[in-house]
Amino acid sequence: MTALPVSAPEITIRRAKAGDVARIAELIMLGAATQTMTPEAIREEARHPGYESAFAEIDASRDNGLFVAERDGEVVGTFQVTLIPGLVARGRKRGKIESVHVAPECRGMGIGKIMIGHALAFAEQQGVGLIELSSNKSRLDAHRFYRNLGFDQSHEGFKKQLGG
Repeated sequence: MTALPVSAPEITIRRAKAGDVARIAELIMLGAATQTMTPEAIREEARHPGYESAFAEIDASRDNGLFVAERDGEVVGTFQVTLIPGLVARGRKRGKIESVHVAPECRGMGIGKIMIGHALAFAEQQGVGLIELSSNKSRLDAHRFYRNLGFDQSHEGFKKQLGG
């Protein structure tokens, strides 16, 4: 895969590796709007084998890219891009950016902007014509961030938990 542009020399964006899984899980839990776990509980939960199984499935999929942002050799951010074929607009491929998380101590440094720029470049290289993302309704700072990057809040999203 060709290298994609990154706008800050101290930040490297790369595909996630199996050794990154626990840190990615920690970042996701630290970014959860309802996070009430202690740091020790987060570290313990992040080592659950379910995360490794999920990573293996994502990594094996040609329609998913799981990425990390590194700063000084430490994983400080993560995001996933999923490619979705469809029939709308003459078969326009969509992309979905998910699980965008930056370590709390690194927020405000421009890392999220770099990650989204990489996600957009990756999606475009894959032939995506429309990109979408969703964000928890309580994350107002994140909403402002995405609007400032040119995303429109054009749809209302819905979720439903299933048994699996």
